[in-house]
Amino acid sequence: MKKNSMWNAVIKNGTKWSEESRLTGIDFSFRQNDIGKIIFFIVLILNFTACGVRKSIKHVPDVQQYSLEIPKVNTINDSTFSFNQNYLTKNKQQLWELYVKGNPLQLGYNNGALTQPLMQKQEDIFFSKVEGFVPSKFKQNLLRGFLKWYNRKMYLNIKEEDQVELYGLSQYSSNKFDFIAPKFLRSMYLHGAHDIGHAMQDLAMVGCTSLAVWNENTEDGDLLIGRNFDFYVGDDFAKNKLVEFVEPESGIPYLSVSWPGMIGVVSGMNKEGITVTINAGKSKIPLTAKTPISLVTREILQYAKNIDEAIAIAKKRKVFVSESILVGSANDKNAVIIEVSPDNFGVYRVENSGKVFCTNHFQSEAYKDDKRNQKHIIESHSEYRYEKLQELLQENKKLNPEKMALILRDKSGLKDKKIGYGNEKAINQLLAHHAVIFSPQKKLVWVSSNPYQLGEFVCYDLNEIFSDKRLKSGEFAKSELNIAKDPFVDSQEFKNYEEYKRLSSQFEEDKIISEELIDHYKSLNPDLWLVYYQAGKYYFNQKDYQKAKIEFEKALTKEITTVPDKENVEKYLKKTLKKLK
Repeated sequence: MKKNSMWNAVIKNGTKWSEESRLTGIDFSFRQNDIGKIIFFIVLILNFTACGVRKSIKHVPDVQQYSLEIPKVNTINDSTFSFNQNYLTKNKQQLWELYVKGNPLQLGYNNGALTQPLMQKQEDIFFSKVEGFVPSKFKQNLLRGFLKWYNRKMYLNIKEEDQVELYGLSQYSSNKFDFIAPKFLRSMYLHGAHDIGHAMQDLAMVGCTSLAVWNENTEDGDLLIGRNFDFYVGDDFAKNKLVEFVEPESGIPYLSVSWPGMIGVVSGMNKEGITVTINAGKSKIPLTAKTPISLVTREILQYAKNIDEAIAIAKKRKVFVSESILVGSANDKNAVIIEVSPDNFGVYRVENSGKVFCTNHFQSEAYKDDKRNQKHIIESHSEYRYEKLQELLQENKKLNPEKMALILRDKSGLKDKKIGYGNEKAINQLLAHHAVIFSPQKKLVWVSSNPYQLGEFVCYDLNEIFSDKRLKSGEFAKSELNIAKDPFVDSQEFKNYEEYKRLSSQFEEDKIISEELIDHYKSLNPDLWLVYYQAGKYYFNQKDYQKAKIEFEKALTKEITTVPDKENVEKYLKKTLKKLK
């Protein structure tokens, strides 16, 4: 088989596996059930570039130029720790709050020392999932070889100061995963996990939604931005959310919302009022890792004071996936979408509308003829959510932070249609790692707490946090401005949804399921097409084709997430009808 036809086979099989995982699992982000298969398949057909791999394994950044005080962590209580002016504490909403300052090496060490138990736990969660995908030692060795090959050039595309910070952070990583890669390289690999999962699954991974409004669209005319980060690697991974306040020796202090062990930025705002959020775009599978998108956005926060400076930073970095970066700016009182991909670059601006929406397709002139993007608009749920944002803004005039939270928590379809809880066509897909609301001109940020974006939004004032006032008080949150939790959390519908999630795993196993359990499962989320598809496929495998036919037909009456999903249900129905003849 020729190399090109092999690669096409990877893409074809990868798409098939991705589709099956999407339809049969709850982990809509990584398509986790099959990423191990895809990686294993790629490993078997790739020719490793041994020289490049050896160089990357030996590489460590030059840390000698930086002064360093090894942190001695002071334990104040079971959820509050400090070292000099660096702090880690857990608030009553169960968000971890981290404040670190210093040069790149000191930042890494301070972060690692304070968050070590949390960071190692995140590593355990992440890599245990990989071990679940690839249980055999032989395949794990192949996977390790693939990671070394795929990431062999990543360090060439990461700024020296970021490498130094990652080196400091990595000194507190667990020893148990050294068989995968040395600590420093492993930290780099993890910062590309979002991008790699994104690429390997042909972008069936996330359905993030973000929007910016200003002028006549907000209550006070100021810029207001909201985003859902629908990145899901399981409930355990999302438990320890981290709100990080970083005061670097060089550049602008900033806030970032992510998880322990992460120095990149997926959602954040700096003290100048620059905000960044990332939304995945349609991407082809790249042959090598370059700059992780979260490190590009980190650089924007640390060094940009306005939109033009943000664009200039994004333009000079080589990325390896397609991504939309929504950038808001207090100094410009405006927002734009920077659209990056390995082979193209565009900026989407709006004129005089006072609003910009960002889902998972590109909108700039640079991508108007991009066939991959056009196909994605037609086949995915991105355009549906875009239209839903337009509808919600018509219904909610003059937004304020509370109204923005309502939009981010909206679970309905177009025209308030009931489309089932967890449907990816909804703005709130009930899987978000976090949601954030930014008020750049006021330097205020609201961060959601568990579960998903339904818990209380905690307010932070960057003007106070990066000042002597915060240091004296020792408190981060501006609690009087918090936004109340969504009442849906206390409803029976939410309890039903959580039970639906737990029961869904039983349909992935090859075992007998009672009629009573199937009926109960469908009753827990009756408006979601997936419960009928799952039931139909179960009956099909049991050769009860009459019942399978009823379930597949029922699924087709519901709002199915994507065109490929609908085609898959239709394919099963067609096979079922043939069996009944």
